Amino acid sequence: MRHAVRPMIHFMPRSHETSCRPALCLAFCMFILIAPTGPAKAQTPADTTGTTAQATSALSAAAPVPQPALSISLTREVLIAALGFLEPRTLEAHSARDFCLWGLDGLTAIDPTLSVTETRPEVSGPVPSPTGAMTATKNSADASAQAPAILNVLQGQTVVFSRIMPGADSNGAWADLVTAAMQAAWQHSATLREAGSDALLQGFFDELFNHLDPYSRYLGPSPAISDRTRRTGDTGTVGLSLGQSGRMIVITAVNANGPAWEAGVDTGERLVSVNGRSTRGQDVTTVQEWLEGNEHTSVTLGIAAKGHRTTMLQLERTQVPPETVFASTDGPFTVLRVTSFSTQTAEEISQYLDQVVDEPTPDTSAPSTNKNKTAGIILDLRGDRGGVLQQAVTTAALLLDHGVAVTTYGRNPLANHIWAVQGGDMTNGTPVVILVDGRTASAAEILASALADHRRAVVIGSETLGKGLVQVIGQMPNGGELFVTWSRNQAPLGWPIQGLGVMPQVCTSLGAESLQAQLSALKQGNTLQGEAVQMARAARYPVPVTKILDIRKHCPAAIGSDADMDAAKVLMSSPAAYKAALESVPDENSAPIH
Repeated sequence: MRHAVRPMIHFMPRSHETSCRPALCLAFCMFILIAPTGPAKAQTPADTTGTTAQATSALSAAAPVPQPALSISLTREVLIAALGFLEPRTLEAHSARDFCLWGLDGLTAIDPTLSVTETRPEVSGPVPSPTGAMTATKNSADASAQAPAILNVLQGQTVVFSRIMPGADSNGAWADLVTAAMQAAWQHSATLREAGSDALLQGFFDELFNHLDPYSRYLGPSPAISDRTRRTGDTGTVGLSLGQSGRMIVITAVNANGPAWEAGVDTGERLVSVNGRSTRGQDVTTVQEWLEGNEHTSVTLGIAAKGHRTTMLQLERTQVPPETVFASTDGPFTVLRVTSFSTQTAEEISQYLDQVVDEPTPDTSAPSTNKNKTAGIILDLRGDRGGVLQQAVTTAALLLDHGVAVTTYGRNPLANHIWAVQGGDMTNGTPVVILVDGRTASAAEILASALADHRRAVVIGSETLGKGLVQVIGQMPNGGELFVTWSRNQAPLGWPIQGLGVMPQVCTSLGAESLQAQLSALKQGNTLQGEAVQMARAARYPVPVTKILDIRKHCPAAIGSDADMDAAKVLMSSPAAYKAALESVPDENSAPIH
């Protein structure tokens, strides 16, 4: 096994394997835990429909307009599944009571005339104990304090729903309570009915997640399907991206993993027709939908190059993973721009590295006669918002001989992993520079920190976003998905990525004069950014906000510019400068204990 990624001892065992190239075997635990809660049941009619509001005209009184139905059973199923998924996984412990009271504020977010309150009744004399026995109290104040709390939903000053709250951790009872409260609000609020049942659940989860972190979220059924397609490419298509030129549809990109690429379709050509339908005058979105369909079905395209007659091609739709890696050359350097980390990103990178990096020859004493060996690799992660964690780890395995790529910590034992790589650097030590900016986030930050902390790459640019939290995905019975933050990322040298981001060894956001001074110092074997880099690597969780701001001000987050690429080429053209930049990061022996 030449390249591998593996979780270390005391953590969840290996659960999935994938191959990135014939000589590359990668084993790793799933970062995104898909936790089905059972098949969705068919929606059932609401138990009650209509409204208690009086008719405002003789017409409405004579012919009431049918009200949309709220699926009580499906809503309850989603709530039970969500509470069961959330409770063991959130970074901090919360009860079903917390989640539901937070979420019910979503009613007010949709219809401001609604409000949710908690009250305790005025009680005198004995009150029921949890076992049902009557307990005497000293006075009415003590009795009220011991009385069960009541949840109220009001419209204006009118109470439209009131019920005693169950125990804090009774998921089923709380799902029943919330469903009943939603049903009552639905009956009394035309605004809720106009928004629809999907909006009701969306509002519930939006308000719930407002109390957790910026990255936990809920996607309803339709956006969840789109998001899964973006991650996995599971819709049948031919691998074309389209643009508009006047009334004509033109091909702007061809995915190298798709059937259109194999058929020789090229960018700049016109897409004249799809299955006999003319594309002239159509919008791009419509024609893009024409290209998509069930996997293994065929589609006939009319393609015309400029000055040539239309050629008809019949292609079979297939699952085409989104293309995330785009290669180019800049002089002697190979540039790999990575736009995100999807399920195939590491494989795409390994394929490009195979093309540009020479494999070692058996006779090491013979002088090399191949003049095509790249002088350096530039990984452009600017604007890369991240994606699948294990793809970042797998990519690190392509460039590292061995070592820890990232460690994840969470409250749930299954969230805890040491992601280690082993097998050998497939580039044979070719210099690597990573370009980052203020938009670089998540999995992209994991890759940058892993290679920098192991002194395998120099990071150039500005402070990155600082998104060091990992989400686990739960599929809901209605087809929606919950993304719940369940672990924190820790870089190989022990510092937390969340909030801090990655401090570059060469900072380009301080201006041209500062950048020139840094590069000049590096050529002399010195570093002007070393103190900031050391300070960032010495930070340990939890890091106060004031300290985070103090560290990040040494290289403020900014949008990438041409200065990043220029600095990369200057750095890799000087072995002394490149070596000095690598060594500005403390080695693992001198770094503080994790």
